[in-house]
Amino acid sequence: MIGRTLFGYIARLFLRWIVGLFLGTLLLIFLIDLLELLRSVSSQDGFDLGTVMVISAFRVPSISEQVLPFAVLLGSMAALLTLSRRSELAVSRAAGLSVWQFTAPGIAVALAIGVIATTAYNPLATTLKAESDRMAASGAAGRMGSLLSDISSETWLRQHTEEGDAVIKVAGIAEEGRVLVQPVIWMFGRDGMLKQRIEASRATLGDGVFQLTDARVHEVSGEPRSAPEMTLPTALTARQISQRLASPSAVSFWRLPDMIAQSANAGLPPARFQLQYDVLLLRPALLAAMVLIATTVSLGMSRKGNAGRMILGGVTAGFMLYVVTEIFGDLGSEGLVPPLLAAAAPAFIALTLGATVLLFQEDG
Repeated sequence: MIGRTLFGYIARLFLRWIVGLFLGTLLLIFLIDLLELLRSVSSQDGFDLGTVMVISAFRVPSISEQVLPFAVLLGSMAALLTLSRRSELAVSRAAGLSVWQFTAPGIAVALAIGVIATTAYNPLATTLKAESDRMAASGAAGRMGSLLSDISSETWLRQHTEEGDAVIKVAGIAEEGRVLVQPVIWMFGRDGMLKQRIEASRATLGDGVFQLTDARVHEVSGEPRSAPEMTLPTALTARQISQRLASPSAVSFWRLPDMIAQSANAGLPPARFQLQYDVLLLRPALLAAMVLIATTVSLGMSRKGNAGRMILGGVTAGFMLYVVTEIFGDLGSEGLVPPLLAAAAPAFIALTLGATVLLFQEDG
């Protein structure tokens, strides 16, 4: 049985490597994201370097959630390699410890990180992401608002009012559906004929109206005209817009159950939000599986002194797991498989394969 002192020592080593790699990844993501934003908006009027840096910094936690499993994988490999080079693994084995015993601290650390990432880091990341969207959509942000919105591609809305129908192409949304970024609106009369086309830099949802900013109106007959401010009647609400267009990753873990219920009550498919909730709920299991995978690719290679092959094996295993996660994620978000199955399958496959390989390598 592993002692408390040794357990704590190994756990701290795992924690230092995982947190260190994750913080390094945060810095790298920030630099890449900042350079991309600067390339896109530096030539626009009202450009401010400080604002762009703050917006990019607020986006980093949300983006970094996607790389957390790989930080755990590589950090665990580095921790095991460190133990091996110090001959501490050999001493532990000579003392009668099995692979399961000196891997247990790493699994415990991964589970703890997963719980914190789901219950605390994810709400913080979504809050900062919403604030970055608000900053990008306000003022002279220009194209930045669509780059940083809660949706990943242009999409469409349709509304019906007493004056006729309107079809709206949206480049992005912000402030939980209260702001449309770069909307293009086709207005139809009661007879179904096209009346006008309106382009605007943003549309802010008010009490039964959209407040359009920097609008340009193209009439069916006549010359285009510009309007710094104009209003457009609407029957849409912020909740309807958010449920229709918002990305599940932009919703906090604690708000996802309400979003799922609201989508179901509104007659919209809640599969995307249910999948995101299940993924976050099962994140600790996925991170624990990463430790097992790191153990399978590290132990044999570290004994032979071939760190390069070990790193290549870990990267390959992580890439394969990423592909499996994406495939099941697409199936679950479209409702082709139950969301819980789509969320649990990658972690279950990784845990099963990792445990099987370790049993074969260590226990014969």
